[in-house]
Amino acid sequence: MSTHYQVRPATLRDAKAIAQIHTAAALEAYRGIVPDDQLKAMSSVEKRQAYWREAIEFCEPQVQVAIDGDKIVGFVGFDRSRDPKSRQTTGEIWAIYATPSHWNKGVGITLWDAAREGLLEEGCTNVTCWVPLRNERALRFHEMAGFKREMTTAKTAQVGPIKIEEVRLQRTLNG
Repeated sequence: MSTHYQVRPATLRDAKAIAQIHTAAALEAYRGIVPDDQLKAMSSVEKRQAYWREAIEFCEPQVQVAIDGDKIVGFVGFDRSRDPKSRQTTGEIWAIYATPSHWNKGVGITLWDAAREGLLEEGCTNVTCWVPLRNERALRFHEMAGFKREMTTAKTAQVGPIKIEEVRLQRTLNG
């Protein structure tokens, strides 16, 4: 597994590349989970670019990118937990994606390490993330990174016109 990736905070100029990676990875990850017509509805790079530009501009969430040579190959968005009633010391991985050509090549773990460091600097002691129950690749990745499923948190999330069953995963940041 290669870990030669540089990680740096995202800039506004990175928003388009982030949106392209987010779209390509989501389309690949959700093929067979979400009907094709609904996948097409999710594939607007422009909408995602606007979202990520705003996130980068306002640091909500904090966004970092992984670079291979001079090309962005992945990104992570992280911040305090958005879950109601979560402790102030709980962080959340809002999004973590690698371009499909770089799956299983260490991009995700490099981004996770950067997010963990950032959350520790923010004073967080544990971290959560929400993952679709049918996204086996994402569940395996997070479990390999030490996250545990909290099955009592399973819920249906509305993503545009699509309903997706999600479960929260969590882990401590110190271990």
